[in-house]
Amino acid sequence: MSRRITTLAAAAATAAVLIASLVGCASNPASSTDSAKKDDTVKIGVVGKSDAQWPAFVAAAKKEGISVELVDFGSYEQPNPALAEGELDLNQFQHIVYLAQYDKASGKDLQPIGATAIYPLGLYSKKYDSVKDIPKGETVAVPDDASNQARALLVLQSAGLIKLKSGGTIVSDLADVDTDKSKVKVSALEAAVIPTALPDVAAAIINNDFVKDAGLSFKDAIAQDDPTDPNALPYVNIFAARADDVDNPTYKKLVEIFQTDAAVQKGLQESSGDTAVPLKTAAADLQKSLKTVLEDTVIKK
Repeated sequence: MSRRITTLAAAAATAAVLIASLVGCASNPASSTDSAKKDDTVKIGVVGKSDAQWPAFVAAAKKEGISVELVDFGSYEQPNPALAEGELDLNQFQHIVYLAQYDKASGKDLQPIGATAIYPLGLYSKKYDSVKDIPKGETVAVPDDASNQARALLVLQSAGLIKLKSGGTIVSDLADVDTDKSKVKVSALEAAVIPTALPDVAAAIINNDFVKDAGLSFKDAIAQDDPTDPNALPYVNIFAARADDVDNPTYKKLVEIFQTDAAVQKGLQESSGDTAVPLKTAAADLQKSLKTVLEDTVIKK
């Protein structure tokens, strides 16, 4: 989610695509016992279909005899319900914490089947060139979805802009901000709207998928987190599937293609401004991380 935890012109339009000739149709989702055949089309939900890695990925999959159809969504709230209802076969837009939040709130059982990359989450400003330049009492915007908001608050705390009462966890929210000990005020906005609001605030945490919408590049970040920290595993971006499909060989092959194809990896770096840290974390480890987040953390709805 996650570089792309990759945070904004208002995006509302969902791609409405008819499902044709799929093993994974809405009324009868594909399962590991009814695996997608090579001549079937695999529908994958993404946020940012125009990103450079995706045309390369579709082309690489085709060379392996797998037809891929990308379904583009305008906001993060849409791809998981579409996957859960069988309108998609896979999606790739989120990190593990975001997936845990969805599974917990919806009662569904979507599972990670492969890693793509982890991305540093950045703080951006149209007014200030440094965190130190931001005056006391100014307002900083963060995403309003629970998983990205918690991570955003940790970035602000690391930058010395706020103090979190709990010290900061993956479920911190605005109520955890110690206003008396914080330098700035924090306001939560929908991730896709933050780019348009950036000129009206001192700075904002922007999800990587929306940085370009703000007329910025990733190198413009005035602060960010450390994606190489071992504790960052829950923020690894992943391919997600329905639980019955975690062993689907076609889907596993698609993960392998994404992770190993040179053109895909080149596109990933291009679209992320060379900020992506590619990973090949085993699916079992990703699923274990999801279970840990679900069991050991109270995800706030």
